Amino acid sequence: MSYATENHDIGGRHVSEAIEEIRIQDLHAFYGESHALHGIDMTVYQGELVTLLGRNGSGRTTTLRSIVGLIGHRTGSIVLKGEEVIRAAPHKIAHLGVGYCPEERGIFSSLNVEENLMLPPSVAPGGMSVEELYEMFPNLAERRKSQGTRLSGGEQQMLAMARILRTGANVLLLDEITEGLAPVINDKLGEVLIELKTRGYTIILVEQNFRFAAPLADRHFIMDHGHIVATIHKDELEEKSHVFDEYLSV
Repeated sequence: MSYATENHDIGGRHVSEAIEEIRIQDLHAFYGESHALHGIDMTVYQGELVTLLGRNGSGRTTTLRSIVGLIGHRTGSIVLKGEEVIRAAPHKIAHLGVGYCPEERGIFSSLNVEENLMLPPSVAPGGMSVEELYEMFPNLAERRKSQGTRLSGGEQQMLAMARILRTGANVLLLDEITEGLAPVINDKLGEVLIELKTRGYTIILVEQNFRFAAPLADRHFIMDHGHIVATIHKDELEEKSHVFDEYLSV
């Protein structure tokens, strides 16, 4: 589904004036003999927050992993900040300012909070300082000397996101960040995403929790069996609720 440029704004800018941050064309991805993505087309603009929604196995995580080069067999085109990266190594893609927060979070459990924050290398200028991150995530400031194994699930998720922001990445690929977390933690993560969006970060959010994602996103890409089957703007949520019911309900 094409994006109706004549009707929609992103962060107060008409979409025709917005800068393309990510442009994916005819993306196919394979796990061995398994064909996981079937010709994905999507564009994400600078400062935009979009979701990838769909049932388990629809291709949402594979799309994120393809963008950062963690799927070995891909065809098509992925352009990040004007640079074609379909054949680029993951570390080269990261140095374009792309940060990936996987569902399993990947923090170092034997290190404390502050050591986890200090460990990742800088991939781009403009990374947040540790003190800025503690201001954004007060829970982490309180637990700065606690080992990863002693953190709650919500604190681990905050740490995983904070660690990416420390690197200077300003394109964030976030996979199921609310899974298994208490509503109060989800509320805090939502506040953080809104703040990052106001600062100009570009965010792709894979989510099962539509109630969490709906008020945050500019657009929702609905995925099914490795295809994007619909693109729904934030102003169309009520009008197109039947699409969400068809592709997201169990």
